[in-house]
Amino acid sequence: MMQKVTDTGTITTIDNRCVKCFLKTYQRLFKKFNVKKDEQELFLSAYRRIIEKRQYDSHPEVQRELKHAFYEIMKVHDPFAEEKTLSNRIALKLYDQWKPRVLSVDDPFDLALRLSIAGNIMDYGANNSFDVHETIEKVLSASFAIDHSELLKKKIREAKQILFLGDNTGEIVFDKLFIETINHPEVFYAVKSAPVLNDVTMADANEIGMNSAARVISNGYDAPSTILNQCDKEFLEIYGSADLIISKGQGNFEGLMNENDSRIFFLLMVKCDVIAEFLNVGKGSFVVYNKKNEL
Repeated sequence: MMQKVTDTGTITTIDNRCVKCFLKTYQRLFKKFNVKKDEQELFLSAYRRIIEKRQYDSHPEVQRELKHAFYEIMKVHDPFAEEKTLSNRIALKLYDQWKPRVLSVDDPFDLALRLSIAGNIMDYGANNSFDVHETIEKVLSASFAIDHSELLKKKIREAKQILFLGDNTGEIVFDKLFIETINHPEVFYAVKSAPVLNDVTMADANEIGMNSAARVISNGYDAPSTILNQCDKEFLEIYGSADLIISKGQGNFEGLMNENDSRIFFLLMVKCDVIAEFLNVGKGSFVVYNKKNEL
């Protein structure tokens, strides 16, 4: 779902493709938890109300409301807990395999960046399954559909303080490798305040040892994105003082895509037609995108 402002200033509503995508996520959870028919109907009723009420909100804000409705009905605090643990376990094994390679290549920055973007495939909120090994192989040989990586490298060298906006569990391990590779003295890594889909929380970051590479903070909100007008004061102070902001994943992109901020670099794999159309790239593309892109 994209929230666009037209030439007349009118905000468009949720793309119908996104509405269907939201529903698929919870249909998968119905199967996972063997949700009874009456409970399914109860959630679907709430689902319809939320879509109608929040039709002008961003995709992540809608997902947050749907999450709370599902949790209230099912009394499940973290429905993706098993998948999150598995993702971190898989990624940590890959970390052990890939870190020596990153250290030995001629361009460690490029390889670590590509691995970090490949990690974006680890998204149980968007997909029931994925092949991270296949995605790594693709990203190693692919040309980025939008490639502002040289500017990113330059901005990292110049920055006194970097804020990295985390996305999914599993993926966070590849982010850690990238942060270790750039070896910057002042990096903050932001996580969500509570479980939402398979996004990373403080507990997930602690599980993979992110605090050895960056200062881990919460953004103070539990949407699968960074919604600035909902984030807490501590996060906003760090956001405001950062010289460079690295935003991982589609969720963070959807929360920040209307920000006219030259500090933000979006790193993501394009997973749906709606985002592909917005960025004018192919679905499945890898992107390093800065709106200004001024060297």
